[in-house]
Amino acid sequence: MQAAGLIVGLGNPGKEYENTRHNLGFMAVDHLMDDARRFNSDAVSPLSTGKKKYLLWKCMPGGLRSTWLVAKPQTYMNLSGEAVAHICGFYNLDPEQVLVVHDELDLPLGRMRFKTGGGLAGHNGLKSIAQHLGTRDFHRLRLGIGKPDHANTSSYVLSRFAGEEVRTVEQILDGSLKGMLAFIEKGAAEAVQVVNAFDACPK
Repeated sequence: MQAAGLIVGLGNPGKEYENTRHNLGFMAVDHLMDDARRFNSDAVSPLSTGKKKYLLWKCMPGGLRSTWLVAKPQTYMNLSGEAVAHICGFYNLDPEQVLVVHDELDLPLGRMRFKTGGGLAGHNGLKSIAQHLGTRDFHRLRLGIGKPDHANTSSYVLSRFAGEEVRTVEQILDGSLKGMLAFIEKGAAEAVQVVNAFDACPK
């Protein structure tokens, strides 16, 4: 099977990590696949992973004709690169065909940014991917989660969204969907325009 590219949502596996800030990437790619199924119940189908390093699907997003791979690494965040490198090697994909969707401490909750290459902002999942691909030249959809005022950062990223944040997250997932579809249909330049204009920060 020849795929147009790979969209990777970052997060940690297991019930205890569901809907936490660090799993916003998982939530975003789930939203992408739910949207694809809305157009066609057969638009998403699971693929065998063999090594159990990731969950992988074949997906035709947003009613479009192109076929993409969608992945959720199951290696825990710090080893995400093992999964991404294995998929790229098996399906003969180049780094510029990869979009990584991830949480971002350096952006407030309600903002997102699209970028290609560049710094890794201390994100361990991105560090692992860059290490295993041997390059930073892959695309990223950075979903802001904000920084804690006083709490330990590790505890903060593993905490769940609460109160008014839940409504903001719903808007973020819709915004990330539009960004991913812009990338899939028209490429990185269009995705930058769509994603960087998004603002769901509480007023």
